[in-house]
Amino acid sequence: MKLFRFGPPGAEKPGLVSGERWLDVSAFGEDYGEAFFESDGLARLGAFMAAEGPRCPAIPPDARRASAIRRPSKIVCVGLNYRDHALETGAQIPSEPVLFLKAPSALSGPNDDVIIPRQSQKTDWEVELGVVIGKTARYVEEGSALDYVAGYVLVNDYSEREFQRERGGQFTKGKSADSFAPVGPLLVTADELDASDLALWLSVNGQECQKSRTSSMIFAVPRLVSYISSFMTLVPGDLISTGTPAGVGLGRKPPSFLRPGDVVEFGIEGLGEARQRVIASP
Repeated sequence: MKLFRFGPPGAEKPGLVSGERWLDVSAFGEDYGEAFFESDGLARLGAFMAAEGPRCPAIPPDARRASAIRRPSKIVCVGLNYRDHALETGAQIPSEPVLFLKAPSALSGPNDDVIIPRQSQKTDWEVELGVVIGKTARYVEEGSALDYVAGYVLVNDYSEREFQRERGGQFTKGKSADSFAPVGPLLVTADELDASDLALWLSVNGQECQKSRTSSMIFAVPRLVSYISSFMTLVPGDLISTGTPAGVGLGRKPPSFLRPGDVVEFGIEGLGEARQRVIASP
């Protein structure tokens, strides 16, 4: 299935793509959050669609696309998971996954504005594959790790490099500003998509900046789910952002960062595309 959410901030509704139609499935009565995933929501939604799908209305063509998932309990990010990105930033190739957390309040829609934080001079882009957890994962074996994946989403792990690297050397505060975690437009369920070798790309103002494939990750999705679950319990609806390839602003010579008025476009094969305008903080 291909799920999405739509509507104004604070009043989002669940949707589902059926063929070429983007449908409002709010009659199902549940949003795509922790309670939905932990109670076999995907199977129940499938049964609902089999019975009620023909009566679900299409969404308005101008409806805002919201984050494809409701705010998760945590967003776990993986740093330096593409060899070329590690090299462009001058970092060592990691022997184990590098983990940090991004505040769930950073969540936004795929076409919402990106807000440059106050005092920011180094806001950067990072297109990434996102993994949505479907059931509680604790000390999961790598061989069964994909059984715990509900599906996949497009993510941009926006980063303020000065906050991250020069203001105490701490990742989270450089990653967690409002709007720094656009997710979507789609959540594509794991039974419909093999995420091991997908094309991903990003451009700024029409200029290609990032282009790679998920097969270039140092640590693949099963390894990440297993590894992270050995340090913290992953609950249904949690999001893992799996790292970005080379081409970020920090790695350019000279470095280049986002400014108000810029337009960032990005996508992943099978997961859709996003287009965001960059604005200054109010």
